[in-house]
Amino acid sequence: MGSSPARAPTKCLRGRVSDMIAFEALQNSVSWGPLSLAVRLAAVEGGAAYTNQAMREKTLKELFKGESVVLPKGKGGERVACLITDSRRVVQSSLFFAMQGAAFDGDDFIEEAIGRGAAAIVSEKPKPRLCPIPYIQVIDIRETLARVARKFFNYPDKQMDLLGVTGTNGKTTVTTLTQYLLQNPDSPVGLLGTNCYDLGGRVLPSYRTTPESVDICAMLAQMHDSGCEHAVMEVSSHGLEQKRVFDFNINCAAFLNLSKEHLDYHESMEAYFAAKRLLFRDRPGLKHAVINRDDAYGERLIDDLKDTKVERITFGRHPSADVRAENVDCGPKGTTFDLVWPKGRMQVETHLLGMYNVSNILASLALCYVLNKDLYVLGKRVSGFEGVEGRMEPVNQGQPFRVLVDYAHTEDALRNALNMLQTVTPGRVLTVFGCGGERDREKRPKMMAVAQALSDLVWATSDNPRYEAQSAIFEDMRTGLSEEAHVSFLEDRRDAIEAALQEAKPGDCVLIAGKGHEAYQDCGGSVLPFDDRAVARAWLTGRGYSGG
Repeated sequence: MGSSPARAPTKCLRGRVSDMIAFEALQNSVSWGPLSLAVRLAAVEGGAAYTNQAMREKTLKELFKGESVVLPKGKGGERVACLITDSRRVVQSSLFFAMQGAAFDGDDFIEEAIGRGAAAIVSEKPKPRLCPIPYIQVIDIRETLARVARKFFNYPDKQMDLLGVTGTNGKTTVTTLTQYLLQNPDSPVGLLGTNCYDLGGRVLPSYRTTPESVDICAMLAQMHDSGCEHAVMEVSSHGLEQKRVFDFNINCAAFLNLSKEHLDYHESMEAYFAAKRLLFRDRPGLKHAVINRDDAYGERLIDDLKDTKVERITFGRHPSADVRAENVDCGPKGTTFDLVWPKGRMQVETHLLGMYNVSNILASLALCYVLNKDLYVLGKRVSGFEGVEGRMEPVNQGQPFRVLVDYAHTEDALRNALNMLQTVTPGRVLTVFGCGGERDREKRPKMMAVAQALSDLVWATSDNPRYEAQSAIFEDMRTGLSEEAHVSFLEDRRDAIEAALQEAKPGDCVLIAGKGHEAYQDCGGSVLPFDDRAVARAWLTGRGYSGG
């Protein structure tokens, strides 16, 4: 593999918990016009004011032209300066969308929005008896929000090639690698995903994998004004089901894989697959579908799109895949494989570990292929990509054992990670992991069974318990044990990490799984600063390891 080049610079912010909290509180801010947008985004990142006058105010009549609604008699000329879904953000000339949320109903806050100066209200419910401003009743408020937002920001999704990537695992790696492969000094590439929002001229910490439709439009508009010709975004099943990308002009969509996750929300794998399928079916502007041929649900999607005009490009190790890998060699320091595609063949070298990363690389290259990029050039460029924050990220202080921090928080992702580490680790594999609170309980025993089966020693610990008692989470996890030998339960994540590091011997590998890039713990209503990488690095430094 040769010597490792320097880690490819990532613009995603690391460890800035205050910024992350600030941006979550201001998540509705990016849906404002130029002046307000500047104030709010500058408050988060301290950047220069955004003053593009292309995003000027529009009237109600302009925004609702073509919608199946009737504006109140004599109304329509009211000017709208911003689109808001959180009543606490409403100011003069806001258009307030009273949406039903997970915890609150926006209709309960209409009076507050009026008091704050809203220009008009949009809701699915009938007009209240006393409402002194224009009130627009719609059939589906999320669909309406997506359409109105696109109009308000002058259809930014049509101003560039918009690539959407969905799947249970690998979205962040695929989108970040695709951005890396497509961008050059003269042409930035936008990115929306789990780790950050890269808008071309500025980078914001991410508050949600797939933001609300109005926020996506605002950020796409900034990308376009920063010179982005392409934008790559992660599209979650929640985002699809909640219509956050409804009617968006997504030029190319990629399906990576599907395994058990979010079943507390979707309730079944069929419903989960149906949500992912929304990215590909009945989508205006979709020209290309990049699909994993090695995945059973990918095969179903390939068949499902036969009756459409969408071009299907497949990837994988399957011998009939359009973009495929042959002669794969996975080692402890990287991977090599022969890349084969309709126009050529070449060897690809990467510092990414494991077969699942081969699949991620193939997905990225397939996305570039449908954009008519030269894979001979991009295949060579892969070797310079050192990975994504919190995805098999090494913590190296010169210690005689490997320490890796990874985001694996599903049964399948943890299995893939541990299977890979067992093949490349000369010593033992020591695993630290937890299961999130107030999330899918069914995966807890399954993750525990995987960790126990594929690790030499396991430390079960906390991972964003939220309002759920850690003892209850541990109780669910214990049902997956074949026996309690080689497994320790420590509520304090710092204690668990330090115990694993204390146990490590030369040649071992310590995997700290579940949180990856996250720099906080969500516990009992408080968001506390906590970074697995910083904790591991501090312990190693305290033991005299200071090399790189």
